[in-house]
Amino acid sequence: MRILGKENVPFSGPVILAANHMSNWDPPILATYLDRPVSYMAKQELFEVPVLGRAIASCHAFPIKRGAADRAAIKMAIKILKLGNCVGVFPEGTRSQDGKLHKPAAGVALIAALSSAPVVPVALIGTNEIFSHHRPFSRVTVVYGKPMFFSGERSDRKALQEFSQKIMDEIDRMINLNSKDA
Repeated sequence: MRILGKENVPFSGPVILAANHMSNWDPPILATYLDRPVSYMAKQELFEVPVLGRAIASCHAFPIKRGAADRAAIKMAIKILKLGNCVGVFPEGTRSQDGKLHKPAAGVALIAALSSAPVVPVALIGTNEIFSHHRPFSRVTVVYGKPMFFSGERSDRKALQEFSQKIMDEIDRMINLNSKDA
């Protein structure tokens, strides 16, 4: 495991960690090397699995209904941030099945706009190879980027989408810069 840029994550105060998503390992790996808890949005269906639902809830996860804007989940994320805590999000909304980055939803930007919290882009490299038959001992790299701030109007859908894309572009840049060494 290689961790880069950990100093870019504030020790206190609200912060959104926005990462690419390729594996079920991503949420715990995103937070394991930080000195503060991270709350996550997790698809509602996971909370309906008896043991798993209790386990992820105890790890600071809260449900989100996928497929449309879930106001309750957005309000919960903002509440957590207003308390000075950390929220982890995956802007693509789901795991990438092909290992490529996909278009982000505007939700991460909306949460940033409504909470005024900085967004730290996070590149997760190699998590899709964990326990893979191709590379049973894969190397994982986590790169925490410099905080980014939304400066547009929170009601401007175009500005929100552009900021979400800017976050994904930075994640892509960090992946390309660091995947050679992974």
